Amino acid sequence: MNRAVVIALLALVAAVSSAATVLMVKSRDTTRPALTEEQRAVRDKFFGSIKELPQVKEGQEMRPRW
Repeated sequence: MNRAVVIALLALVAAVSSAATVLMVKSRDTTRPALTEEQRAVRDKFFGSIKELPQVKEGQEMRPRW
């Protein structure tokens, strides 16, 4: 095959795969919540809640020891 034909075919394959990826990503159902309340509770229990961190007391922030 000619070099130009090979390059054209590669460009076509790249365009088709990009279009397929965009369609698959956009076709997600956005009306449904990402997590149920049960899943959110398990996630919060495992990773901790999204609350702010407690204040650092008495200057115990991390400093170099030098």
